[in-house]
Amino acid sequence: MTFSLVARCPETGMFGLVISSSSPAVAARCSFARAGVGAVASQNVTDPSLGPLALDLMEAGLSAPEAIAAVQKRGKFIEYRQVLAVDAAGRTAIHSGPNSLGIWTQAQAENAASGGNLLANDGVPQAMVDAYLGATGHIGDRLVAALRGALAAGGEAGPVHSAGLKIVDKVSWPVADLRCDWTEDCPIEAVATAWEVYKPQLEAYVQRALDPREAPSYGVPGDE
Repeated sequence: MTFSLVARCPETGMFGLVISSSSPAVAARCSFARAGVGAVASQNVTDPSLGPLALDLMEAGLSAPEAIAAVQKRGKFIEYRQVLAVDAAGRTAIHSGPNSLGIWTQAQAENAASGGNLLANDGVPQAMVDAYLGATGHIGDRLVAALRGALAAGGEAGPVHSAGLKIVDKVSWPVADLRCDWTEDCPIEAVATAWEVYKPQLEAYVQRALDPREAPSYGVPGDE
């Protein structure tokens, strides 16, 4: 019921991930990223504790493959889980338990990894990786391309209703954390539209936090 991609931008060091599901609010439970450390998606009969665990392990010095191996040993009911990780060196790793739902599969490359379950077909994760690596521009643009690539390849076995995009950079909070928690329309296009609106303002919101004296205005009422 979910497909996702975790990624690192080798040019900027940013991490990001995108995810979509037939379940509500998938990004609230399944997406995790930490600046300078990595990105993790924890999905399929979700255990949200596995995301922070994998990030903690990578922050302590483990590679993505080492962290996922540790998660496999420490996680409860790990045979039901899918966990994807990318680390600060661009190494990727995926755990897909044998009790993952429906058609499930995974794909990975340097700087990008994708996995999914209850898929329309087993080519969806590879389509996500290919779309991400084949796109150009800001990591957010490439992540949106990955979501659209998954949908074009078939997506889930049924309609998706929620989606999310998260990006971390040099600060301690996500510089973009965009979600559509439920819609009967296309949540992927809702997130893509939100990204188009948010992208030109991303750096300004960071500047507002770091030094509001230099922050530009965007014409919001009361925003001068």
